[in-house]
Amino acid sequence: MRSASLASLVRFTRWLRFPAGLAIVIISLAAFTPAFSEIPITAAGERNVTPGKRRDQVVDVYDRVKPAVVNIHSERTITPPEDPFNRQPQPQKVNGMGTGIILDPRGYVLTNFHVVDDVSTLRVRLHDGTGYTARVFATDKEADLALIKIDPAKPLPVIGFGTSSDLMVGESVIAIGNAFGYEHSVTDGRVSYKGRDVTLNKDMGYKGLIQTSAPINPGNSGGPLLNVLGEVVGVNVAIRAGAQNIGFALPVDFVIPRAADLIGVRRRSGIRHGLALRDIVTREATESAAKRCVSVEQVEANSPAGTAGFQGGDVIEQVDGVTVITSIDFERGLIEKPAGQKIPVRVKRAGKATDLELVLRPAAKMPLGAVDAVWKRLGVKVNPVGADAVAKANPQLRGGLLVTEVAAGGIASTAGIQKGDILVGLHLWETLNPDNVTFVLNHKDLVTFLPLKYFIARDGKLKDGWITSVP
Repeated sequence: MRSASLASLVRFTRWLRFPAGLAIVIISLAAFTPAFSEIPITAAGERNVTPGKRRDQVVDVYDRVKPAVVNIHSERTITPPEDPFNRQPQPQKVNGMGTGIILDPRGYVLTNFHVVDDVSTLRVRLHDGTGYTARVFATDKEADLALIKIDPAKPLPVIGFGTSSDLMVGESVIAIGNAFGYEHSVTDGRVSYKGRDVTLNKDMGYKGLIQTSAPINPGNSGGPLLNVLGEVVGVNVAIRAGAQNIGFALPVDFVIPRAADLIGVRRRSGIRHGLALRDIVTREATESAAKRCVSVEQVEANSPAGTAGFQGGDVIEQVDGVTVITSIDFERGLIEKPAGQKIPVRVKRAGKATDLELVLRPAAKMPLGAVDAVWKRLGVKVNPVGADAVAKANPQLRGGLLVTEVAAGGIASTAGIQKGDILVGLHLWETLNPDNVTFVLNHKDLVTFLPLKYFIARDGKLKDGWITSVP
């Protein structure tokens, strides 16, 4: 959903109407108005709280988790529709509000895409009242997730992740967020349903959401949904307009790999490691804390990871001093590392600790002529990416071309190709570099290929489409 629509949804108290009578509000609030060392995670843990006592499980979780939750305030400028009396409309400022989850002590914060979409300024306020200017680092519109960055004066606490795989309907959950601008509001409720599909409009919907009765409101977007152990089990994203205590959250097992991709997106566009990772989670007992680890699922041949000696099945324990519990941790351990730097990595292999040395290197440079040709003829700019970027779509793929820009009204745009897609094939050939694309475009039998079938990786899935004509 586009940002203007999101703002008007809450600002003018308009609801989206659907055939079944469903009205969903994305919960960011908008209204018209004139280098650090690693520190401990804000951890979940086994606990024993006596029911009926004042200091119950909600108080306990809130006290432990609140430092890793931030309040987000944004500003965007819009131009209202033209006045019927032909008066020139004046740009107006729109303030927005949301919530964020600290992922890294250096100030990397996870929130929803719709919280930061099309904003001109971002401010983040910590629990202690300290405020910082923030910038958008990376976005994932389809997942409705975004990563923003602040530059804190000291290391920040990071939050602990649980799992949404074993959530029980009826289980107690807790939400913390910037509800209607009331910073760090806490509410609690129950898991009302698991795997709820919600449609906003023809362009936007969600699959497999957690439905909760914990009261959440506009401004809660991007904030954590927690279990009574203090583990994040979801990211609050939407509410049912006009209802009481019907809210929705993205499941954390969906969020973790997408957040890891957000952290790695800039590095992968220029520097790669060549690993496909798998997040693993177990829980010994219902009341015990979730135990997470990250294993190597695949190692790309001739990649930095292959050179370093990684093997399938390795469990990654530490990257340059960062303890690896999720794939987010692995990516944040590399996030500020330049090509050529030696990075110590400790893995567990066959039950024994093994020390490796990873040296990142740039992806192959693109031939300028081929890049220009692809832009001129198809209207896309592309960067090569390795097998790790497309492993979710198909582990047999060797790589592809990340679409970094799409010309409005161009051939690719008309064919449905979007920024962020990874082009993996044209007609009968894979597309690992721009030369592969120009080979197809310059083929003597191109006219017989039309309409030209393309294959892309999007949202971890393979999709195809047709290019009807090529100049």
